[in-house]
Amino acid sequence: MVVIEGIYSVLQTAHGIEPAGYSTNATNCLEYFKTRTADVILMDISLPDMNGVDLCRQIKKNYPGIMVLALSTFNQGTYVRKMVESGASGYLLKNAGRKEIIDAINEVIKGRTYFSFDASQALKSHSTQPNGIPPLTKREKEVLRHIAEGLTSAEIAKQLFISIDTVESHRKNLNNKLNAKNSVMLVKLAVENNLI
Repeated sequence: MVVIEGIYSVLQTAHGIEPAGYSTNATNCLEYFKTRTADVILMDISLPDMNGVDLCRQIKKNYPGIMVLALSTFNQGTYVRKMVESGASGYLLKNAGRKEIIDAINEVIKGRTYFSFDASQALKSHSTQPNGIPPLTKREKEVLRHIAEGLTSAEIAKQLFISIDTVESHRKNLNNKLNAKNSVMLVKLAVENNLI
């Protein structure tokens, strides 16, 4: 609770960020989003009634436009990877300073990803893919599959019930992760690395 209040007060004084509220468990969090919304959720992995990985998955399934930023004391690669695979756009440790928290929020709002130094090191060392490609999120895999089928961003957006901007953001992340310059190269690399 002390951590929550500390972060909340940091965000209240941050330029361009307006805290929408906070919840100490998953049930209240899910209840909140039935009637209200937010751009970014700072989500702990350790919750009393559900783990953050499952909550993240549920939030991204129900509200794909909301960005999730994991905030945890765990810096093991397993946790970072699980959050990424569940749709999180970034991962911070609870010892992050004011500037890093604000920078991370501003990055994920733009559809980018943000990993603290420790989290990104843990992710690299834990990458289960021998080819060195960072793990893809569930949504990135879906977008990738549709790109391989030849669908346009507008068609993918319609299929997945997300905005074209969100599709474009996933395309950008996929290109970065696979080091591809265009869709043809992206699909070629995806096939070569058994990602689709």
